[in-house]
Amino acid sequence: MHHTFLEYVLDDLAKKQLDITNCTYVLPSKRSGTFLKKHISARLEKNIFGPQVLSIEEFIGNLSDLNQASNIDLLLLLFKVYKQSQIEKSDDFASFINWGQTLLQDFNEIDGYLIPATDILNYLSAIKEINHWSASKEKTELVENYLQLWKNLETLYHDFYNALLEQKRGYQGMIQREAVKAIQNETYPDPDRNPVVFVGFNALNAAESTIIQHYLEQGNSHIYWDIDSYFLNDPIHDAGLFIRDYQYNWPYYKHGHKIEPQANFLQNKNIRIVGVPKSISQTKYVGQLLQEIGDENAMDLTKTALVLADETLLRPMLNAVPSSIPEVNITMGMPLDKTVLYSFFMNFLELHLNVSERGWFYKRVLEFVSNPYTLTLSRESQGTFAQRLSKDIKEGNLLYINAEALAKYPKAEILLSIIFPQGAISPMDWIKNSLLLIERLKTTYQEEKNALELEYLYRFYALFNQLDQYLDKVDFMGELKSIKNLFKQLANMETLDFIGQPLTGFQIMGMLESRNLDFETVIITSVNEGILPSGKSNNSFIPFDVKRDYGLPTYKEKDAIYVYHFYRLIQRAKNIYITYNTEPDVLEGGEKSRLITQLLTDKNLKQHIAHTITTPKISIDPKPLVQIQKDGKFMEDLRAFAQNGFSPTSLTNYIGNPVDFYTRNILKINDLEEVEENIAANTFGTIIHDSLEELYTPLIGQLLTEENIKALKEQVPEVVQYHFTKNLSGVDISKGKFLLVYKVVLKYLHNFLDDEIKHLKRHQIKILALEERYEELITVPGVDFPIKLKGTLDRVDEFDGTIRIIDYKTGKVEPKNVKITDWETLITDYDKSKAFQLLCYAYLYSKKHGTTDVLAGIISFKRLSQGLYPFSKNSDTRIHTETLATFESYLFLLISEICNAGVPLTEKVN
Repeated sequence: MHHTFLEYVLDDLAKKQLDITNCTYVLPSKRSGTFLKKHISARLEKNIFGPQVLSIEEFIGNLSDLNQASNIDLLLLLFKVYKQSQIEKSDDFASFINWGQTLLQDFNEIDGYLIPATDILNYLSAIKEINHWSASKEKTELVENYLQLWKNLETLYHDFYNALLEQKRGYQGMIQREAVKAIQNETYPDPDRNPVVFVGFNALNAAESTIIQHYLEQGNSHIYWDIDSYFLNDPIHDAGLFIRDYQYNWPYYKHGHKIEPQANFLQNKNIRIVGVPKSISQTKYVGQLLQEIGDENAMDLTKTALVLADETLLRPMLNAVPSSIPEVNITMGMPLDKTVLYSFFMNFLELHLNVSERGWFYKRVLEFVSNPYTLTLSRESQGTFAQRLSKDIKEGNLLYINAEALAKYPKAEILLSIIFPQGAISPMDWIKNSLLLIERLKTTYQEEKNALELEYLYRFYALFNQLDQYLDKVDFMGELKSIKNLFKQLANMETLDFIGQPLTGFQIMGMLESRNLDFETVIITSVNEGILPSGKSNNSFIPFDVKRDYGLPTYKEKDAIYVYHFYRLIQRAKNIYITYNTEPDVLEGGEKSRLITQLLTDKNLKQHIAHTITTPKISIDPKPLVQIQKDGKFMEDLRAFAQNGFSPTSLTNYIGNPVDFYTRNILKINDLEEVEENIAANTFGTIIHDSLEELYTPLIGQLLTEENIKALKEQVPEVVQYHFTKNLSGVDISKGKFLLVYKVVLKYLHNFLDDEIKHLKRHQIKILALEERYEELITVPGVDFPIKLKGTLDRVDEFDGTIRIIDYKTGKVEPKNVKITDWETLITDYDKSKAFQLLCYAYLYSKKHGTTDVLAGIISFKRLSQGLYPFSKNSDTRIHTETLATFESYLFLLISEICNAGVPLTEKVN
């Protein structure tokens, strides 16, 4: 018979002649209590009233006469006490909430570990004073305010504690401290009380430890530890860290009692450790694994638990569970701030935090309208205003959206009046409008019978009503900023609980929900450093060394708790699958966990363990390449295009991807514009080109001199400013991002002119033409209609007698882009598009002027120091008659392919 820990406890109690129905059981969690009741009922022959089964919180709560206060009530009360304290410059609620939560956790730990608060808080205050000690007598106001909080910490603690006592409420640590006081004042223990059985604890704080020892020493109480002798007898194994400590230090064990470990860990088991790239792939792998287990024997799934070390994987995991699994029980909560609906309300709030007299800031509007829930709402309001609004913002380059812009969508008027109410909104308005949005979404999801979405909506509906009640009670929530932090905090603490049948079916749970439970097959995901164990997370004001001095848990003890849970889960299991992420990034923990390394290096497990790196079998159907046949309509459009003229850019578009050439050049479909809050690369280039043209135009036909260029430098700011205003109407270049861009353009132009002066010291330069348009009709063999080739040459000059054709580029250019060794690459490799453009310009120039011996090159503003990047064929930079003749043959080849109705346009994938 495969024994679970809870069955082992009941068997042992029976051996001790105890009536298992007459004991009071105390367990780490309610969930393990449910399983214990199941095991007890399986042993009964008749119906009885069940024994008392309590979680440790309930048990300790019964000893004190305090009720557990909700976290948010505690925060609001702490803020009230803080505001009444002696601190002169106190924070507002929005700032307080950022550190108030941490302070609450520290108070909770201090009480739970029964540390005299006066001692540790004064010690902390003294440390802070020393840390900020400086030779100068005067402390800055900032430091003074900071130290004032620490000096008043002890008073704050006592005032808070007493305020809660008056209300007969408390936080967990405080309830534990009061419970310890209550049992120490208890003179006569109750002789008729039922035996108390403590089951499956591990890391106890000082209060829990004192209470449990108190019961054990009074007799008529029993304790069972879920620990394997393999860990308990190993002096350095972290899984046994706490229980070894109790064995050595509890008087109960010094006086003849013994811890009785079990011996299951080294029994036959099959451990498979699998490294999978990325978190989502782990869920896919687990999906396949579950399918295999179910196919072999569907009953095995009822004895299987999937433990998610990273609880944020719950949603993708649910999508990966095979549909053939009939029952899935989720016994873990999903924090509300991990849901998409939370991001919808956060986007709604951000929208109103970023509103000014000019309207709503476009970025926040775009974020909000692209949220899936906004799209659902917009569908319900006859017409898709969300997509239309998004398109209008991009096409109209709207930085702010005002009432006038919203008037274009009359069908969605009611919905828009909720999302974009006129005037500034108060926190109360935001809550009221959020509830109205919930109502509208509810109607849609009820029609669709979408139970999961309705569950999400209901949780947020409750959350907003809760917020509403708090706002009624307090007067310091005047600003939306304050409610943002409170909403974040609430959504983080509240969970969406999936209510399942915990006793049947396949189980999905978090690490803590697995306490005291045993399964034949266990799958543990995300076993990476920083997730399991969670590593250093320092959300406490108490420094590490002070924690050590006072016996408070540090990250080392917190790691040991996870190590214990991990080993406890696998000690009785027969099949264990452990997955970890082989490609972690910042948000997904670190390298594979030390727990895996520990298993792999354990010589006693060698024969049971297999370690592989895998990628889940994900079938991806290759997407067929798009092919467009050149029908009559296409050829008609192409003729019109050819008459208007092929530009070098349109031809290189074809070389890059024929389908792009079709959409951009023939159909004139450009990528949807983005709102230019930053400056787009093409606008940046236009401003530089236009400025250079204006500066140099008076010098056409002249030999340049150093004086000319120095005079041009004076004009640069004014010219650039003019072209900025011309190309980007409505932007302010006196501040912000545009000021930086303006400065960059000035820098580029000054560097360019300085370079020109440097050349003039040793060379003669004469400007022949600027931004000149060239057009040439050409006859291509095999094409029965005339073709025009056109292009604009940025600059043509004479450099020591050599004619140079210069193209300005503000983007990145590399020498390989303008060098060719094989002519074929010119019309097949998009990387050579810049060489192709330069040859086009040289070809057009020679056709017009009959000159063939020229130099064509690019000046890159990003790399001005490199000078001109000249076109070269096998290191020859001069463009001769033969060069142009060969280029012409390849140009004709390319154009005849484009104009050949028999060759379809086939997509190229780069």
